[in-house]
Amino acid sequence: MSQPSAAPGSRLPDLIAMAQDPSSENRRALLRELTEHFFGHATQTAAEQGLYGVVLAELSADMEVAVRREMAARFAPIADAPAVLIRRLALDTAEVAEPVLRQSPVLTDDDLLGVVRTRGQDHMRAVSARASVSEVVSDAIVERGDDQTLNTLLRNDGARLSRAASEAAVERAKASPGLHAATVERAGLPPDLLNDMYFVVEARLRQQILEQNARLDPALLESALAAGRARVATQDGALPADYAECLAYVEELKAAGQLTPQMLARFLRSGGKTSFLIALAQLSDIDFHTASRIVERRELDALAVVCRAADLDRALFLTYAVVLLNDDGDAMGKAHAYARMYAELTRDAALRTLRFWRMRRGAAAA
Repeated sequence: MSQPSAAPGSRLPDLIAMAQDPSSENRRALLRELTEHFFGHATQTAAEQGLYGVVLAELSADMEVAVRREMAARFAPIADAPAVLIRRLALDTAEVAEPVLRQSPVLTDDDLLGVVRTRGQDHMRAVSARASVSEVVSDAIVERGDDQTLNTLLRNDGARLSRAASEAAVERAKASPGLHAATVERAGLPPDLLNDMYFVVEARLRQQILEQNARLDPALLESALAAGRARVATQDGALPADYAECLAYVEELKAAGQLTPQMLARFLRSGGKTSFLIALAQLSDIDFHTASRIVERRELDALAVVCRAADLDRALFLTYAVVLLNDDGDAMGKAHAYARMYAELTRDAALRTLRFWRMRRGAAAA
């Protein structure tokens, strides 16, 4: 092992030489002296710091748990602690690793993910208690952690959870009373997920949910309720997975005055089926499921009713029909037949029919 340049009078070269001597009988004293040497020198070269880490890690590996634990506690809060030593300690037994996993600023997200994915619940709980836990690390903890670990994570306001991780945590909490309080009391839990907990928690926690709802801005409340309805319906298979994203896009087009019948044709041609269905439902004031049923079953007579009620040009209806029948060998012939039916359908008759379909929308809303 090459020795780094050291300040005149430094004992570092002598200490490193002692560390290389396998016959040394005082390795514990040497370890402590090296540690004191590290903390006693404010300025160190990069080479010196790297060598400290290697030598300290090798020496500590031969020491008993109590010594390694003492070293972990000493180095845990130090911002410039040797990375190789900190990583070694983070993968040690839980008793040794705990202070490093909780405190060390040296550990990166990659280091923490390595610990979460390869070590046990005690290690994960220590990571969950860090002052700051990133979304990517929290996601891994939610996936692999047991209820006690998840409880620690949920109670840590410094832990950031993605929407997906929050949903997974709530689903876990519904079936685990031990997680009820940590979930309901978690700051920043999306309101729709918070209200998912209402019917499974005790009275005290229900009251907290009601109080949080009372403090919620009305606009945020409506947004949360919409998100909750979309999520539940998506989980039940009632809505496609891209529904929320497509709805936001359609609403954006509508606000800009760009939600036109021609835009619907563009959705169909580009494969934007969900966007087409949402736009069709809004244009004709029917519910999404009715629009979806019409398109899925290729009920072009029903589509004609919708388009006629919306007073769309027959050419646009013909465009929709041809695209929907694009894999049919006689698509054009069938589309033209429906176009003739479209021409014969009065708008009044279409509107009367549509009133019955809108009852479904009202029932769904209720």
